[in-house]
Amino acid sequence: MAIPNKSFQPKPGGFQRPGGGGFNRGGFRGRFAPRKEAEHRINHFIRAAQVRLVGDNVKVGVYPTNEALKMAQEQGLDLVEISPNADPPVCKIIDYNKFLYDKKKKEKEMKANAKVSEVKEIRFTPNTDEHDFNFKAKHAENFLKEGNKVKAYVQFKGRAIQFQDRGQLLLLKFAERLAEVGNLESMPKMEGRRMLAMFAPKGKKKGDKKESTE
Repeated sequence: MAIPNKSFQPKPGGFQRPGGGGFNRGGFRGRFAPRKEAEHRINHFIRAAQVRLVGDNVKVGVYPTNEALKMAQEQGLDLVEISPNADPPVCKIIDYNKFLYDKKKKEKEMKANAKVSEVKEIRFTPNTDEHDFNFKAKHAENFLKEGNKVKAYVQFKGRAIQFQDRGQLLLLKFAERLAEVGNLESMPKMEGRRMLAMFAPKGKKKGDKKESTE
């Protein structure tokens, strides 16, 4: 006689998830699902018996947590713990979702405005003429003004390796040309059959602002 399989017995009305409802209704997203910790404790998750309230919409001071929570509810906002290590913890009454949205938006804008510095290469030979030198110097000036570093090098091929002094003079002349927009990080040095010099963009000085015309 076959034994009926009792491992799965569907309830009337179709399949139902264990625990019922979503995460906020008391259910679970999955027994082994990763749990993301909240950035701040809010409302009933604040454990301290009393908190220090700050902000423009409250009278600054220390309150029992239950009273602070009631004040937040009356304003239709959240009680948010912003400094958990203080004694007592510091809280604000704010719209927590809006707070997170504004924070994420600001971080996104900062990331978009942050330019990643690159290293641009400028190649010379010991026999680089004046026209070619000036052409490459203009490119290097633009790279440095954009916040990039510049790696200039003189390539020695065959017997040209004996003209290292000529390469050094060329790179020092290049450094003099770029002095207003870039700093020579180290003296020219040989690496294999190349003589290298690295330039970093000059930072703006604090008083380096355009004066307003009257």
